[in-house]
Amino acid sequence: MAGGGPAPQIAVTGLAVLCAHGEGTGPLIDAALTGRPAFTPVTRFDVTPHRARHAAHLPGTPRLAAELARMIAQAAAHAGLDRELAAATALLLALHSDRHTTATVAEVRDSVRRQVGLPAVTSTAVSACTASSGALADAAVLLTAGRAPAAVVAAGYLVEPDTYALFDTAGALSRDGAVHPFSRGRRGPLLGDAVVAAVLETTGSAQRRGARPLALLAGWGRTGDAHHVCRPAPDGSGLAAAATAALSRAAVAPGQVGYVNANGTGSVLADAAETRALHTVFGPGGGPPVSSTKSVHGHALEASALLEFAVTVEALRAGRLPVNAGYLGTADDCRLDLVLDSPRPARPRYALSLNSAFGGANTALLVEAAA
Repeated sequence: MAGGGPAPQIAVTGLAVLCAHGEGTGPLIDAALTGRPAFTPVTRFDVTPHRARHAAHLPGTPRLAAELARMIAQAAAHAGLDRELAAATALLLALHSDRHTTATVAEVRDSVRRQVGLPAVTSTAVSACTASSGALADAAVLLTAGRAPAAVVAAGYLVEPDTYALFDTAGALSRDGAVHPFSRGRRGPLLGDAVVAAVLETTGSAQRRGARPLALLAGWGRTGDAHHVCRPAPDGSGLAAAATAALSRAAVAPGQVGYVNANGTGSVLADAAETRALHTVFGPGGGPPVSSTKSVHGHALEASALLEFAVTVEALRAGRLPVNAGYLGTADDCRLDLVLDSPRPARPRYALSLNSAFGGANTALLVEAAA
């Protein structure tokens, strides 16, 4: 960084969320804290040929481009971005890659240019379930390098028949209408709708314009374990390395972390590998409280990491830790300090949000409570 000195801190100054629990961060964090799942029988398309029948989806058939533009506008308004600042703000998208992606990006670009004044789409990430956490890290790099005064990161996935069929055919989806992370008898994830936008800027920028940070993105880490096309490394080494990198970037010791919003898909192999990763980072039995909020809002693929980042921010603000819903009993390969039954009162300074993806990608986001 020019002039030397410490890198600037990254503040979250705006959030907007749309998911099966409703619109806004309020309904989402309420559901996460009470462990109230949004899974219902799928009505958006025909699931009679499939073994799984549930998802966490909005009513009707919302359009992804329209909802992305709407959430970006809401996040910008929440942050108080004026058009002068917006004109220099980076926009990073994370989307599921399909035949509509190019048209979706173009529609979002044109819409937010008119509504918000954002000049262009800086990048579009389609790298599976770490796409939006990678976009957050990319945005933080842009800001710390002084290449933009602010950045909007937006991500969206709406449950659709093609991906649902692929996951179901592979036997990857839970068939009992619930998700059971880190639990005995866990059977896999269920998909969920999510359209999310976050505004990031340096704390200096926020202070100059009187914007109050919701939280700080204190550190981030990204790794690829290259173990298998869809299975995680059994020892969790890739995810452990990502978490360690996030902590090291912020000069934070593992013992300072007071909560982990885990990737926790409810899959047999993935949850066991993540448990080993957490034991590597925090020591066996000595880690912080853990829950997976996918147990209430579902797995939103490319949008999951940004949705879970928003939950983590709101949990720190609420002073209560989300419930690991769907728990069926202790699993010997997932011995963690799980938050069960009711939200746990706590006001940690730091929390980790973890995500993994097919291909061995792993990300860790270290969230710091705002002062």
